[in-house]
Amino acid sequence: MEYEAVIGLETHVQLKTKSKIWCGCANAFGAEPNTNVCPVCLGLPGVLPVANEEALRLTVLTGFLLNCSIPPYAKFDRKNYFYPDAAKNYQVTQYDKPSTAGGYVDFEFQNSMTRVRITRAHLEEDVGKNIHFERNSGVDFNRAGVPLLEIVSEPDITSPDMACDYLNALKDILIYGGISDCDMEKGMVRCDVNISVRPVGQKELGKKIEIKNMNSFSGVRRALEYEIPRQIGVLKSGGQLFQETRRWDDVGGITETMRSKEMAHDYRYFPEPDLMPFEPTAGWLEEVAARVVELPLAKKQRFITAYQLPPADAETFVNDVPLGKYFETLAKQSKNPKAIANWVINNLRAKLAESATTLDDLKFRPEGILELAALVDSGKISSKIAQDVFAEMFASGEAPGKIVEQKGLAQVSDTGAIEKFCDEAIAANPKSAEDFRAGKPAALNFLKGQVMKLSKGKANPNLIGEMLERKLKG
Repeated sequence: MEYEAVIGLETHVQLKTKSKIWCGCANAFGAEPNTNVCPVCLGLPGVLPVANEEALRLTVLTGFLLNCSIPPYAKFDRKNYFYPDAAKNYQVTQYDKPSTAGGYVDFEFQNSMTRVRITRAHLEEDVGKNIHFERNSGVDFNRAGVPLLEIVSEPDITSPDMACDYLNALKDILIYGGISDCDMEKGMVRCDVNISVRPVGQKELGKKIEIKNMNSFSGVRRALEYEIPRQIGVLKSGGQLFQETRRWDDVGGITETMRSKEMAHDYRYFPEPDLMPFEPTAGWLEEVAARVVELPLAKKQRFITAYQLPPADAETFVNDVPLGKYFETLAKQSKNPKAIANWVINNLRAKLAESATTLDDLKFRPEGILELAALVDSGKISSKIAQDVFAEMFASGEAPGKIVEQKGLAQVSDTGAIEKFCDEAIAANPKSAEDFRAGKPAALNFLKGQVMKLSKGKANPNLIGEMLERKLKG
């Protein structure tokens, strides 16, 4: 019997706010343990939370970016559990009335478009961080109360590769939208996996097993690559699977049982009595909607269509937003956007990396690339000379036309001068001339290179080829 995997992901993302969700403590990574804390985020008696409006905005903005609906009424709830990292012994979250509902993420997977549906994206508070030493443990509450968005997918994912591509697409959306920096090294994105297996063709889901403790997308992939065969092996050997929570051991590369899976009633959810329900007005929603940006996939498709770019070039500009903006400013003014893309990707980006500078440090005006591309397209300079002109333009900030004029780099199209170079090249390389006459076309390319050397790269390559062929066949 063949089995298939059914996977759903719960992605926890820290929101990009300056302060925590219920108090004024800084939402900042790297401070000394237990320094960004106050009575509110420590859950001391008598304190009252005050909702961070920017966290509410970012939650609804995420809903717009993920094609969710925004309910007219949302509320906060207490999720009760007793762990050392929860100072209050409960977590304020959203249970049955979240701020967003429904939605989907479209992304590219195995050369086609794929969609994973979103159940909800709800707002909650992060908890502290347990730190384990050799002989004892401690808790750092700096993270407690940081606004956290939990994005829950439907069980539409079928493989470890698909899970990683979905997570990367989701991360790109959140970064583009200004929702989160999604720095996984700082714990800004964490993921829990819900997975079951079932016989191929069966509609009923198998026993859902949750895997926790994954702080990287590669960890998600490795956990799934281990857990799917493990579950299938249990069933094929006649065993049974039970709903449970397992932890991922990244060092050992295995999942281990933590506890039997809790159900909703185990958490004793009830409405948070210290926070008013959230009922966004039409005007408020319009303000948030004005912050919606073009998403990475849409941008890539537009660049391919509008500027006739290959997918790899479009992907480069999607991944490097400042470079993409720089390119598009020029492409809108050019009749040859692909040539502009080549200069920006192959030359400008390389020079910036080599010199450890940014676009803001450029000495030449952006129009310089337009002028340089036009000089090549018109035949005034060769592509080879253009490389030297760009290097000089990058170093000095001088306009390309002026560089060509000052250094006498204009392409030679004078047939008399080119004919003289061709005669010299043929005379100096009789063997190559005979090889071409004997039916070896590669020999012509060698002779072209010799002519270019004689002309110091200035001769028009098209005229060189035509003249050499005419002389050798003549």
